[in-house]
Amino acid sequence: MTFRKSIAISGILAIGLSTAHAETLQEAIQYTVNENPEVQSASSERLAVEQEISQAKAGFFPTVDIAVGAGWERSFNSSTKADGAESKSLGRDEASIQVRQMIYDGFATASEVNRQTARTNSRAYTVFGQAEITSLNAVEAYINVLRREELLALATDNLTIHQSTNEQIESRSNRGVGRKADVEQSKGRLALAQKNTLSEQGNLKDAQTAYLRVVGKLPNELEPISSPTDSLPASFDQAIDSALTNHPILKSANADIKSAIAQHATAKTAFMPRVDLELSASHNKDIDGIEEVNEDAMAMVRLRYNLYNGGKDIARRKETAQLINQAKNIRDNTYRQAVESMRLSWIAHQTVKGQMAFFESHMNSSIKSNEAYQKQFNIGRRSLLDLLDSANEMFVAKTAYTNAKYDELYSQFRILASNGSLNKNLGVTLPESTSILPESTPWIGASQRPGVGSTYAK
Repeated sequence: MTFRKSIAISGILAIGLSTAHAETLQEAIQYTVNENPEVQSASSERLAVEQEISQAKAGFFPTVDIAVGAGWERSFNSSTKADGAESKSLGRDEASIQVRQMIYDGFATASEVNRQTARTNSRAYTVFGQAEITSLNAVEAYINVLRREELLALATDNLTIHQSTNEQIESRSNRGVGRKADVEQSKGRLALAQKNTLSEQGNLKDAQTAYLRVVGKLPNELEPISSPTDSLPASFDQAIDSALTNHPILKSANADIKSAIAQHATAKTAFMPRVDLELSASHNKDIDGIEEVNEDAMAMVRLRYNLYNGGKDIARRKETAQLINQAKNIRDNTYRQAVESMRLSWIAHQTVKGQMAFFESHMNSSIKSNEAYQKQFNIGRRSLLDLLDSANEMFVAKTAYTNAKYDELYSQFRILASNGSLNKNLGVTLPESTSILPESTPWIGASQRPGVGSTYAK
Protein backbone atom coordinates (compact mmCIF):
# COMPACT_ATOMS: atom_id res chain seq x y z
CA MET A 1 0.00 0.00 0.00
CA THR A 2 1.44 3.38 -1.00
CA PHE A 3 1.80 6.27 1.43
CA ARG A 4 -0.75 8.24 -0.55
CA LYS A 5 -3.35 5.49 -0.23
CA SER A 6 -2.67 5.12 3.47
CA ILE A 7 -3.18 8.86 3.89
CA ALA A 8 -6.56 8.67 2.15
CA ILE A 9 -7.72 5.70 4.21
CA SER A 10 -6.56 7.28 7.46
CA GLY A 11 -8.38 10.48 6.54
CA ILE A 12 -11.62 8.59 6.01
CA LEU A 13 -11.25 6.81 9.33
CA ALA A 14 -10.46 10.07 11.10
CA ILE A 15 -13.54 11.80 9.77
CA GLY A 16 -15.74 8.79 10.53
CA LEU A 17 -18.37 6.95 8.58
CA SER A 18 -21.05 9.20 7.15
CA THR A 19 -24.77 8.62 7.17
CA ALA A 20 -27.47 9.80 4.83
CA HIS A 21 -28.14 12.88 6.96
CA ALA A 22 -25.45 15.53 7.39
CA GLU A 23 -25.40 17.55 10.59
CA THR A 24 -26.06 21.30 10.63
CA LEU A 25 -24.77 23.79 13.16
CA GLN A 26 -28.28 24.40 14.52
CA GLU A 27 -28.79 20.67 15.07
CA ALA A 28 -25.43 20.32 16.79
CA ILE A 29 -26.07 23.24 19.13
CA GLN A 30 -29.60 22.07 19.92
CA TYR A 31 -28.26 18.64 20.84
CA THR A 32 -25.58 20.27 22.99
CA VAL A 33 -28.04 22.43 24.92
CA ASN A 34 -30.37 19.48 25.47
CA GLU A 35 -27.67 17.06 26.65
CA ASN A 36 -24.84 19.12 28.16
CA PRO A 37 -24.37 18.25 31.88
CA GLU A 38 -23.49 21.83 32.88
CA VAL A 39 -26.67 23.20 31.33
CA GLN A 40 -28.72 20.40 32.90
CA SER A 41 -27.14 21.03 36.30
CA ALA A 42 -27.95 24.74 36.15
CA SER A 43 -31.47 23.87 35.00
CA SER A 44 -32.01 21.50 37.93
CA GLU A 45 -30.83 24.14 40.37
CA ARG A 46 -33.27 26.65 38.93
CA LEU A 47 -36.17 24.18 39.22
CA ALA A 48 -35.15 23.37 42.80
CA VAL A 49 -35.08 27.05 43.81
CA GLU A 50 -38.52 27.52 42.26
CA GLN A 51 -39.93 25.07 44.78
CA GLU A 52 -38.82 27.43 47.53
CA ILE A 53 -41.40 29.93 46.24
CA SER A 54 -44.13 27.43 47.04
CA GLN A 55 -42.57 26.87 50.45
CA ALA A 56 -42.62 30.61 51.10
CA LYS A 57 -46.22 30.99 49.87
CA ALA A 58 -47.28 28.39 52.42
CA GLY A 59 -47.11 31.18 54.99
CA PHE A 60 -50.26 32.72 53.47
CA PHE A 61 -52.29 29.58 54.15
CA PRO A 62 -53.60 28.16 57.42
CA THR A 63 -51.86 25.41 59.30
CA VAL A 64 -53.84 22.51 60.73
CA ASP A 65 -52.43 20.32 63.51
CA ILE A 66 -54.00 17.36 65.24
CA ALA A 67 -52.77 15.50 68.30
CA VAL A 68 -53.99 12.16 69.60
CA GLY A 69 -52.67 10.32 72.62
CA ALA A 70 -53.53 7.38 74.88
CA GLY A 71 -51.71 6.14 77.95
CA TRP A 72 -51.56 6.02 81.73
CA GLU A 73 -51.57 8.86 84.25
CA ARG A 74 -51.10 9.02 88.02
CA SER A 75 -52.62 12.14 89.59
CA PHE A 76 -52.31 13.61 93.08
CA ASN A 77 -54.20 16.90 93.44
CA SER A 78 -57.20 18.51 95.05
CA SER A 79 -59.59 16.43 92.98
CA THR A 80 -58.14 13.12 94.19
CA LYS A 81 -58.04 14.35 97.77
CA ALA A 82 -61.71 15.28 97.56
CA ASP A 83 -62.45 11.66 96.63
CA GLY A 84 -60.62 10.53 99.75
CA ALA A 85 -57.57 9.17 97.97
CA GLU A 86 -54.04 10.55 98.01
CA SER A 87 -53.54 9.61 94.33
CA LYS A 88 -55.41 8.04 91.47
CA SER A 89 -54.22 6.08 88.43
CA LEU A 90 -56.29 6.26 85.26
CA GLY A 91 -56.01 5.52 81.57
CA ARG A 92 -55.62 8.92 79.85
CA ASP A 93 -57.02 9.72 76.38
CA GLU A 94 -56.37 12.93 74.43
CA ALA A 95 -57.54 14.33 71.07
CA SER A 96 -57.16 17.90 69.82
CA ILE A 97 -57.16 19.95 66.63
CA GLN A 98 -55.85 23.45 66.02
CA VAL A 99 -56.19 25.71 63.00
CA ARG A 100 -53.94 28.78 62.79
CA GLN A 101 -54.24 31.46 60.12
CA MET A 102 -51.71 34.26 59.82
CA ILE A 103 -53.38 37.67 59.73
CA TYR A 104 -50.31 39.91 59.90
CA ASP A 105 -46.62 39.03 60.07
CA GLY A 106 -45.00 42.32 59.16
CA PHE A 107 -45.04 41.24 55.47
CA ALA A 108 -42.45 38.57 56.26
CA THR A 109 -44.16 36.00 54.04
CA ALA A 110 -44.60 38.43 51.14
CA SER A 111 -40.95 39.48 51.37
CA GLU A 112 -39.82 35.88 51.42
CA VAL A 113 -41.92 35.11 48.33
CA ASN A 114 -40.33 38.07 46.57
CA ARG A 115 -36.87 36.88 47.61
CA GLN A 116 -37.39 33.37 46.32
CA THR A 117 -38.92 34.68 43.09
CA ALA A 118 -35.86 36.85 42.51
CA ARG A 119 -33.57 33.90 43.31
CA THR A 120 -35.47 31.74 40.82
CA ASN A 121 -35.14 34.38 38.10
CA SER A 122 -31.45 34.72 38.90
CA ARG A 123 -31.00 30.99 38.38
CA ALA A 124 -33.06 31.17 35.17
CA TYR A 125 -30.66 33.78 33.81
CA THR A 126 -27.79 31.55 34.94
CA VAL A 127 -29.22 28.70 32.85
CA PHE A 128 -29.54 31.13 29.95
CA GLY A 129 -25.95 32.26 30.39
CA GLN A 130 -24.63 28.71 30.71
CA ALA A 131 -26.48 27.76 27.54
CA GLU A 132 -24.84 30.69 25.72
CA ILE A 133 -21.38 29.73 26.97
CA THR A 134 -21.89 26.06 26.14
CA SER A 135 -23.28 26.89 22.70
CA LEU A 136 -20.30 29.13 21.93
CA ASN A 137 -17.97 26.30 22.94
CA ALA A 138 -19.92 23.97 20.65
CA VAL A 139 -19.72 26.49 17.80
CA GLU A 140 -15.96 26.69 18.31
CA ALA A 141 -15.68 22.89 18.30
CA TYR A 142 -17.85 22.69 15.16
CA ILE A 143 -15.77 25.35 13.39
CA ASN A 144 -12.52 23.67 14.40
CA VAL A 145 -13.63 20.37 12.88
CA LEU A 146 -14.42 22.16 9.62
CA ARG A 147 -11.13 24.02 9.86
CA ARG A 148 -9.11 20.85 10.41
CA GLU A 149 -10.90 19.01 7.62
CA GLU A 150 -10.03 21.81 5.20
CA LEU A 151 -6.45 22.05 6.47
CA LEU A 152 -6.08 18.29 6.02
CA ALA A 153 -7.33 18.64 2.45
CA LEU A 154 -4.76 21.40 1.84
CA ALA A 155 -2.00 19.27 3.34
CA THR A 156 -3.08 16.34 1.16
CA ASP A 157 -3.05 18.56 -1.95
CA ASN A 158 0.38 19.86 -0.94
CA LEU A 159 1.57 16.28 -0.58
CA THR A 160 0.22 15.45 -4.02
CA ILE A 161 2.12 18.38 -5.52
CA HIS A 162 5.38 17.30 -3.86
CA GLN A 163 4.85 13.69 -4.93
CA SER A 164 4.33 14.80 -8.53
CA THR A 165 7.39 17.05 -8.39
CA ASN A 166 9.47 14.30 -6.84
CA GLU A 167 8.42 11.83 -9.54
CA GLN A 168 9.35 14.40 -12.17
CA ILE A 169 12.79 15.00 -10.61
CA GLU A 170 13.48 11.26 -10.23
CA SER A 171 12.49 10.69 -13.86
CA ARG A 172 14.94 13.38 -14.98
CA SER A 173 17.69 11.92 -12.83
CA ASN A 174 17.07 8.44 -14.22
CA ARG A 175 17.40 9.85 -17.74
CA GLY A 176 20.66 11.54 -16.76
CA VAL A 177 19.39 15.09 -17.23
CA GLY A 178 18.90 15.86 -13.52
CA ARG A 179 21.22 16.29 -10.61
CA LYS A 180 21.35 13.91 -7.67
CA ALA A 181 21.24 16.87 -5.27
CA ASP A 182 17.87 17.88 -6.73
CA VAL A 183 16.53 14.38 -6.03
CA GLU A 184 17.63 14.52 -2.41
CA GLN A 185 16.23 18.01 -1.99
CA SER A 186 12.92 16.92 -3.49
CA LYS A 187 12.77 13.87 -1.22
CA GLY A 188 13.39 16.08 1.80
CA ARG A 189 10.53 18.40 0.88
CA LEU A 190 8.32 15.37 0.19
CA ALA A 191 9.07 14.00 3.65
CA LEU A 192 8.12 17.38 5.14
CA ALA A 193 4.82 17.34 3.23
CA GLN A 194 4.14 13.81 4.50
CA LYS A 195 4.85 14.94 8.05
CA ASN A 196 2.49 17.93 7.66
CA THR A 197 -0.27 15.65 6.41
CA LEU A 198 0.12 13.26 9.33
CA SER A 199 0.13 16.23 11.71
CA GLU A 200 -3.13 17.52 10.24
CA GLN A 201 -4.66 14.06 10.61
CA GLY A 202 -3.78 14.17 14.30
CA ASN A 203 -5.13 17.71 14.57
CA LEU A 204 -8.42 16.61 13.01
CA LYS A 205 -8.75 13.75 15.48
CA ASP A 206 -8.03 16.18 18.32
CA ALA A 207 -10.74 18.51 17.00
CA GLN A 208 -13.19 15.61 16.79
CA THR A 209 -12.36 14.65 20.38
CA ALA A 210 -12.97 18.23 21.52
CA TYR A 211 -16.27 18.13 19.64
CA LEU A 212 -17.21 14.92 21.44
CA ARG A 213 -16.42 16.50 24.83
CA VAL A 214 -18.51 19.63 24.23
CA VAL A 215 -21.37 18.36 22.06
CA GLY A 216 -21.57 14.85 23.46
CA LYS A 217 -21.16 12.89 20.23
CA LEU A 218 -18.70 12.61 17.37
CA PRO A 219 -19.20 14.90 14.35
CA ASN A 220 -21.04 13.48 11.38
CA GLU A 221 -20.46 15.16 8.01
CA LEU A 222 -20.78 18.71 9.30
CA GLU A 223 -22.47 21.17 6.98
CA PRO A 224 -20.72 24.46 6.13
CA ILE A 225 -21.70 27.46 8.26
CA SER A 226 -23.38 30.60 6.99
CA SER A 227 -21.91 33.82 8.35
CA PRO A 228 -24.25 35.64 10.81
CA THR A 229 -23.15 39.04 9.51
CA ASP A 230 -26.69 40.43 9.30
CA SER A 231 -27.25 39.72 13.00
CA LEU A 232 -24.18 41.62 14.20
CA PRO A 233 -24.44 45.10 15.77
CA ALA A 234 -23.82 47.92 13.33
CA SER A 235 -21.28 49.68 15.54
CA PHE A 236 -19.19 49.21 18.65
CA ASP A 237 -21.52 51.42 20.72
CA GLN A 238 -24.50 49.34 19.66
CA ALA A 239 -22.58 46.21 20.56
CA ILE A 240 -21.88 47.50 24.08
CA ASP A 241 -25.48 48.64 24.58
CA SER A 242 -26.85 45.27 23.45
CA ALA A 243 -24.48 43.47 25.81
CA LEU A 244 -25.53 45.59 28.79
CA THR A 245 -29.20 45.18 27.91
CA ASN A 246 -29.30 41.47 27.15
CA HIS A 247 -26.32 39.80 28.84
CA PRO A 248 -27.85 36.98 30.94
CA ILE A 249 -25.12 36.98 33.60
CA LEU A 250 -25.64 40.70 34.17
CA LYS A 251 -29.38 40.10 34.45
CA SER A 252 -28.67 37.32 36.95
CA ALA A 253 -26.60 39.74 39.05
CA ASN A 254 -29.46 42.26 39.02
CA ALA A 255 -31.88 39.56 40.15
CA ASP A 256 -29.51 38.74 43.02
CA ILE A 257 -29.74 42.38 44.13
CA LYS A 258 -33.53 42.09 44.17
CA SER A 259 -33.23 38.93 46.23
CA ALA A 260 -30.92 40.69 48.71
CA ILE A 261 -33.34 43.63 49.02
CA ALA A 262 -36.23 41.26 49.75
CA GLN A 263 -34.07 39.46 52.33
CA HIS A 264 -33.38 42.83 53.96
CA ALA A 265 -37.13 43.46 54.10
CA THR A 266 -37.67 40.05 55.67
CA ALA A 267 -35.14 40.88 58.38
CA LYS A 268 -37.10 44.04 59.17
CA THR A 269 -40.22 42.03 59.98
CA ALA A 270 -38.59 40.79 63.18
CA PHE A 271 -39.34 44.24 64.63
CA MET A 272 -43.05 43.88 63.84
CA PRO A 273 -45.79 42.11 65.82
CA ARG A 274 -47.42 38.95 64.52
CA VAL A 275 -51.16 38.39 64.61
CA ASP A 276 -52.78 34.99 64.11
CA LEU A 277 -56.33 33.69 64.19
CA GLU A 278 -56.39 30.41 66.12
CA LEU A 279 -59.26 27.93 66.24
CA SER A 280 -58.91 24.85 68.44
CA ALA A 281 -60.94 22.04 69.95
CA SER A 282 -60.04 19.18 72.31
CA HIS A 283 -61.64 15.99 73.55
CA ASN A 284 -59.98 14.52 76.64
CA LYS A 285 -60.96 11.70 78.98
CA ASP A 286 -59.78 10.85 82.50
CA ILE A 287 -57.51 13.85 82.85
CA ASP A 288 -55.94 14.90 86.17
CA GLY A 289 -57.70 12.13 88.08
CA ILE A 290 -61.22 13.13 86.94
CA GLU A 291 -63.07 10.15 85.50
CA GLU A 292 -65.11 11.92 82.81
CA VAL A 293 -64.89 13.55 79.42
CA ASN A 294 -63.53 17.08 79.16
CA GLU A 295 -64.15 19.00 75.91
CA ASP A 296 -62.97 22.52 74.97
CA ALA A 297 -63.38 24.78 71.93
CA MET A 298 -61.67 28.13 71.40
CA ALA A 299 -61.54 30.93 68.81
CA MET A 300 -58.76 33.39 69.57
CA VAL A 301 -56.92 36.25 67.93
CA ARG A 302 -53.40 36.20 69.33
CA LEU A 303 -50.75 38.91 69.05
CA ARG A 304 -47.13 38.05 69.64
CA TYR A 305 -44.47 40.74 69.82
CA ASN A 306 -40.87 40.10 70.78
CA LEU A 307 -39.45 43.01 72.78
CA TYR A 308 -35.88 41.85 73.32
CA ASN A 309 -33.74 38.95 72.13
CA GLY A 310 -30.22 40.09 72.86
CA GLY A 311 -29.75 42.24 69.75
CA LYS A 312 -30.02 39.31 67.32
CA ASP A 313 -32.54 41.02 65.03
CA ILE A 314 -30.53 44.24 64.87
CA ALA A 315 -27.43 42.31 63.87
CA ARG A 316 -29.39 40.38 61.26
CA ARG A 317 -30.70 43.64 59.81
CA LYS A 318 -27.17 45.01 59.51
CA GLU A 319 -26.01 41.75 57.96
CA THR A 320 -28.64 41.81 55.22
CA ALA A 321 -27.80 45.46 54.48
CA GLN A 322 -24.20 44.48 53.78
CA LEU A 323 -25.39 41.57 51.65
CA ILE A 324 -27.19 44.09 49.44
CA ASN A 325 -23.99 46.07 49.07
CA GLN A 326 -22.14 42.86 48.26
CA ALA A 327 -24.70 41.93 45.59
CA LYS A 328 -24.39 45.39 44.05
CA ASN A 329 -20.60 45.14 44.00
CA ILE A 330 -20.85 41.76 42.28
CA ARG A 331 -23.24 43.30 39.76
CA ASP A 332 -20.81 46.18 39.12
CA ASN A 333 -18.00 43.71 38.52
CA THR A 334 -20.23 41.70 36.19
CA TYR A 335 -20.97 44.93 34.32
CA ARG A 336 -17.26 45.44 33.74
CA GLN A 337 -16.86 41.84 32.62
CA ALA A 338 -19.73 42.18 30.15
CA VAL A 339 -18.15 45.31 28.67
CA GLU A 340 -14.75 43.63 28.54
CA SER A 341 -16.14 40.51 26.89
CA MET A 342 -17.91 42.48 24.17
CA ARG A 343 -14.95 44.79 23.66
CA LEU A 344 -12.54 41.86 23.21
CA SER A 345 -14.99 40.08 20.90
CA TRP A 346 -15.48 43.21 18.80
CA ILE A 347 -11.75 43.95 18.54
CA ALA A 348 -10.98 40.34 17.59
CA HIS A 349 -13.61 40.47 14.84
CA GLN A 350 -12.49 43.81 13.46
CA THR A 351 -8.85 42.75 13.51
CA VAL A 352 -9.26 39.54 11.57
CA LYS A 353 -11.85 41.15 9.28
CA GLY A 354 -9.34 43.84 8.35
CA GLN A 355 -6.70 41.21 7.61
CA MET A 356 -8.84 39.00 5.34
CA ALA A 357 -8.16 41.00 2.19
CA PHE A 358 -4.40 40.66 2.73
CA PHE A 359 -4.63 36.93 3.43
CA GLU A 360 -6.69 36.44 0.28
CA SER A 361 -4.33 38.59 -1.80
CA HIS A 362 -1.31 36.66 -0.53
CA MET A 363 -2.98 33.34 -1.29
CA ASN A 364 -4.01 34.32 -4.81
CA SER A 365 -0.56 35.71 -5.57
CA SER A 366 1.16 32.59 -4.27
CA ILE A 367 -1.09 30.38 -6.43
CA LYS A 368 -0.32 32.41 -9.56
CA SER A 369 3.37 32.50 -8.67
CA ASN A 370 3.51 28.73 -8.24
CA GLU A 371 1.80 28.18 -11.59
CA ALA A 372 4.30 30.50 -13.29
CA TYR A 373 7.26 28.86 -11.53
CA GLN A 374 6.07 25.42 -12.61
CA LYS A 375 5.97 26.50 -16.27
CA GLN A 376 9.37 28.21 -16.00
CA PHE A 377 10.86 25.16 -14.27
CA ASN A 378 9.67 22.93 -17.08
CA ILE A 379 11.62 25.01 -19.64
CA GLY A 380 14.66 25.35 -17.39
CA ARG A 381 14.26 28.99 -16.37
CA ARG A 382 13.67 28.25 -12.67
CA SER A 383 15.59 26.06 -10.28
CA LEU A 384 14.09 23.23 -8.27
CA LEU A 385 14.63 25.23 -5.10
CA ASP A 386 12.57 28.10 -6.53
CA LEU A 387 9.77 25.69 -7.43
CA LEU A 388 9.74 23.98 -4.01
CA ASP A 389 9.85 27.28 -2.17
CA SER A 390 6.98 28.53 -4.30
CA ALA A 391 4.92 25.42 -3.52
CA ASN A 392 5.64 25.77 0.18
CA GLU A 393 4.69 29.46 0.16
CA MET A 394 1.42 28.59 -1.59
CA PHE A 395 0.66 25.95 1.06
CA VAL A 396 1.47 28.37 3.90
CA ALA A 397 -0.65 31.12 2.29
CA LYS A 398 -3.64 28.79 1.82
CA THR A 399 -3.30 27.58 5.41
CA ALA A 400 -3.13 31.14 6.75
CA TYR A 401 -6.17 32.19 4.72
CA THR A 402 -8.16 29.17 5.90
CA ASN A 403 -7.31 29.84 9.53
CA ALA A 404 -8.20 33.52 9.17
CA LYS A 405 -11.49 32.63 7.46
CA TYR A 406 -12.59 30.42 10.34
CA ASP A 407 -11.22 32.86 12.93
CA GLU A 408 -13.42 35.59 11.47
CA LEU A 409 -16.43 33.26 11.46
CA TYR A 410 -15.88 32.33 15.10
CA SER A 411 -15.41 35.99 16.10
CA GLN A 412 -18.86 36.78 14.71
CA PHE A 413 -20.51 34.09 16.83
CA ARG A 414 -18.45 35.30 19.78
CA ILE A 415 -20.03 38.75 19.45
CA LEU A 416 -23.50 37.18 19.46
CA ALA A 417 -22.64 35.24 22.61
CA SER A 418 -21.33 38.41 24.28
CA ASN A 419 -24.75 40.04 24.02
CA GLY A 420 -26.74 36.91 24.85
CA SER A 421 -28.25 36.38 21.38
CA LEU A 422 -26.27 33.38 20.09
CA ASN A 423 -28.91 30.70 20.63
CA LYS A 424 -31.67 33.03 19.44
CA ASN A 425 -29.89 33.66 16.15
CA LEU A 426 -29.19 29.96 15.69
CA GLY A 427 -32.84 29.10 16.28
CA VAL A 428 -32.03 26.94 19.30
CA THR A 429 -34.83 26.16 21.75
CA LEU A 430 -33.71 26.76 25.32
CA PRO A 431 -34.90 24.72 28.32
CA GLU A 432 -38.12 25.76 30.06
CA SER A 433 -36.01 26.54 33.11
CA THR A 434 -34.91 29.78 31.40
CA SER A 435 -38.43 31.21 31.76
CA ILE A 436 -38.66 34.32 33.95
CA LEU A 437 -41.36 34.54 36.63
CA PRO A 438 -43.37 37.76 37.09
CA GLU A 439 -42.47 39.84 40.13
CA SER A 440 -45.26 40.78 42.50
CA THR A 441 -43.89 44.17 43.52
CA PRO A 442 -41.83 46.89 41.83
CA TRP A 443 -38.21 47.04 42.81
CA ILE A 444 -36.10 50.05 43.75
CA GLY A 445 -32.35 50.23 44.04
CA ALA A 446 -31.48 47.50 41.57
CA SER A 447 -30.99 49.33 38.29
CA GLN A 448 -29.13 47.52 35.59
CA ARG A 449 -26.28 49.99 35.30
CA PRO A 450 -23.78 50.33 38.16
CA GLY A 451 -23.71 53.39 40.34
CA VAL A 452 -27.49 53.86 40.22
CA GLY A 453 -29.87 53.10 43.06
CA SER A 454 -29.87 53.04 46.82
CA THR A 455 -26.89 52.03 48.91
CA TYR A 456 -27.83 50.14 52.05
CA ALA A 457 -25.69 50.64 55.11
CA LYS A 458 -28.05 49.97 57.97
